[in-house]
Amino acid sequence: MDRYASETDDQERPLLLSRQDDKVERAPACCSSRYGLSLLSCYGFFVAYALRVNLSVAMVDMLNNTDASGNTSTSVCPAHSSPARPKHNHTASVYNWDSETQGWILGSFFYGYILTQIPGGYLALKYGAKWLLGLGILGTVVFTLLTPVAADMGAGYLIVVRVLEGIGEGVTFPAMHAMWASWAPPMERSRLLTIAYTGAQLGTVVALPLSGQICFYLDWTWVFYIFGIVGIVWFILWALLVSNTPSTHPRISEQERLYITSTLNKEMSPTGDHIPWGSILKSMPLWAIVVAHFSYNWTFYTLLTLLPTYMNDVLGFSIKENGALSALPYIGCVLLAVLGGQLADYLRENFYRTVVVRKAFSLIGMIGPAVFIVAAGYTGCNYILAVAFLTISSSLGGFVASGFNINHLDIAPPYAGILLGITNSFATIPGMVGPVIARALTKHNTIEEWQSVFYISAGINLFGAAFYTVFGRGEIQPWVSTIPIPKAAEGDKA
Repeated sequence: MDRYASETDDQERPLLLSRQDDKVERAPACCSSRYGLSLLSCYGFFVAYALRVNLSVAMVDMLNNTDASGNTSTSVCPAHSSPARPKHNHTASVYNWDSETQGWILGSFFYGYILTQIPGGYLALKYGAKWLLGLGILGTVVFTLLTPVAADMGAGYLIVVRVLEGIGEGVTFPAMHAMWASWAPPMERSRLLTIAYTGAQLGTVVALPLSGQICFYLDWTWVFYIFGIVGIVWFILWALLVSNTPSTHPRISEQERLYITSTLNKEMSPTGDHIPWGSILKSMPLWAIVVAHFSYNWTFYTLLTLLPTYMNDVLGFSIKENGALSALPYIGCVLLAVLGGQLADYLRENFYRTVVVRKAFSLIGMIGPAVFIVAAGYTGCNYILAVAFLTISSSLGGFVASGFNINHLDIAPPYAGILLGITNSFATIPGMVGPVIARALTKHNTIEEWQSVFYISAGINLFGAAFYTVFGRGEIQPWVSTIPIPKAAEGDKA
């Protein structure tokens, strides 16, 4: 155990320490292949989350529960506006789905999503992540384009289509983690991964207001057609520009290739033939990530799937305003996630051990959202405070992008995709049951009912933060096969 601690503890230096690596300098970030991969990955997660959340806004317009003027449904708080809709907005079908059916439709995506988490990590390790991730999102795009047809056929068919979308999208995070194990220098992990994964928040930020505008000026069916086309464009770029590893990339500079491979030279890239499943499943640091990820996602998915409904049914915002206001919480999340990534790597490289940084960012990103989501439930019809508190809650959650969210790469880089598949499988459960439970608790859409939903989310979040603080770790675990390297040069932190 001591050998692993001395050789790998928290990877606090750029790891350019082997004899030949002393001559290798950090490759510039500008126009680099690794940052190009990060940006294109950001676009990919933008597509993935846009396809995931657009139904949340479209659902408001798909239901046959509007008033006589066709503007908004009856809400707890006074409606804010009553703009006249264009007549062609009424050409799309509307459906008589009760709140329970709505909950099952919104949660059905995650029943497929959970199925491909662990298989996605394994397949990415064994066969490469590029085509697995690309084809997974492409499959989601195809079924998104079929959504209007499925909805016309019935709620059951729509649920099946959403399950199939989830199956396609379930491989994305495990495959991406597996790819970063070959592409991300240890001291750039927070930067590169937060840029890539903030695409999820960007997709939410853009999809929510744009979906509202599309519903208002066209009709809800175009929400799925437009975002489907955006996804097809991404797949073409991904297929043409991305490679599985730096060694197989046709356009990477020799300096960057050497920089990446030299900083990763102590981390083996094993095949899928010898995976220490027993040690993985008994690893307490892994279970710390599982609990934290599950807990955080309960709050995240509650807002992701039901915030448009809350805006409409309680706060009384029209469909046109709904999307824009529902997106506000994720704008702050994007900003704090990117800034947090820069700060986390800076702190790791210059001041603190990796585990300290991961735990600190996780605590801020979980306790903060818990406090403010509860506060939002007590704002009544004070719309400014309600939107402000929900925005702060989601924004602070951006810090977990540099916390437990990428801790898999700290504790077991070669198996990061598999570990992410395991943790994301458990973290998908809130998306499956959260909307169903929330809608079951809010049948009358009273403020008191929504307070219960927010309290449950906050309590689960606080438990996860405490568990991760106690059991989380930041060093490579002893069960990970590593290539021996010289000990850190004297004077470097141990």
